[in-house]
Amino acid sequence: MNRTTRRAGAGTATLALALALAACGQSDGAAPHSDGVAGKTIGLLLPEKTSSTRYEAFDKPLIEATVESLCTGCVVDYANADGDETVQKRQFDDLLAKGVKVVLLDPVNAKVTAPWVEAAAAKGVKVVAYDRLAEGKVAAYVSFDNQRTGEIQGQALLDALGPKAAAATVVMINGAESDPNAAMFKAGAHRSLDGRVKKIGYEQSGEWKPEVALAKTNEAIQALGKDGFQAVYAANDGMAASVIEALRAAGIKNVPVGGQDASIDAVRRVLTGEQSFTVYKPYKPEADAAGSIAVQLLKGMDINAAANAGVDSGGQRIPSLLLTPIVVTKAKVQATVVGGGLYKAADICTAPFADACAAAGVK
Repeated sequence: MNRTTRRAGAGTATLALALALAACGQSDGAAPHSDGVAGKTIGLLLPEKTSSTRYEAFDKPLIEATVESLCTGCVVDYANADGDETVQKRQFDDLLAKGVKVVLLDPVNAKVTAPWVEAAAAKGVKVVAYDRLAEGKVAAYVSFDNQRTGEIQGQALLDALGPKAAAATVVMINGAESDPNAAMFKAGAHRSLDGRVKKIGYEQSGEWKPEVALAKTNEAIQALGKDGFQAVYAANDGMAASVIEALRAAGIKNVPVGGQDASIDAVRRVLTGEQSFTVYKPYKPEADAAGSIAVQLLKGMDINAAANAGVDSGGQRIPSLLLTPIVVTKAKVQATVVGGGLYKAADICTAPFADACAAAGVK
């Protein structure tokens, strides 16, 4: 179990800005290395393409832009494992063979990464765990407060149920057991839901795979009956879409479903009322912080002052920068994902969704 301690009185946005300014205040060149180009290269390994579009659409370009702005001549060597931990291991080994000195790693399976991190350390390579906490003595961890994310999801589901919450049976479709974030989302959701709903009637991992979430939801319907549950917690938007598909096929209506990631299709479902909420984790502050820390490590700087939390993992305290997510309901689409610059209203409000956007004041 990972344990998190936070420093009091330090805002994450202020810390991220201070971190970027500190990096900018140094020489633009990376620390000199005998391996030339590799000494100015930061490895970036992301986990998914198919089940979540955020990594290709947001994380990669944002991190690349941050590194470029803070380190003249520095480049990002990027690869995406598309859900295959064996592929990601090969990608990691390739980066070590190329002689890179810093790797930003968002692991497909965090439970297998300790030997990777040890192999990197033996070559003087710093590994920064990005979004998911990789096992092993990583140099830093940048993510959102994942237990708080689960708490927000659980509370949003209670809000959607309203006065019906106390008598409600809830279905939970959790994330992959190989992902430590999923365990924290689950723990946070239980913290909000336990004792405030009648019971959790069915709970399984959807493995972050929409097709698995669809199968598990159908199992829940078979086990509990069409009228046997009143809400569904889905750990992310991809699985929420499949939950909604299964409910629709079974003729089940008026059952709140929540998700996470603020994918554009989920935002549209929130506007039309098919999905009760999603959770917006602004990608830019997270990507900016990760890119800044990677550059600082490349330059041989101490990054401990940038941390606003310490996460205990494997007997080690990992300097961590944790940000707070935001719940998005129909009434908050304009103020959150549009106002925050994630999407333009025109991108969301295509012809099929124009009326729903107008009704919610999205413009």
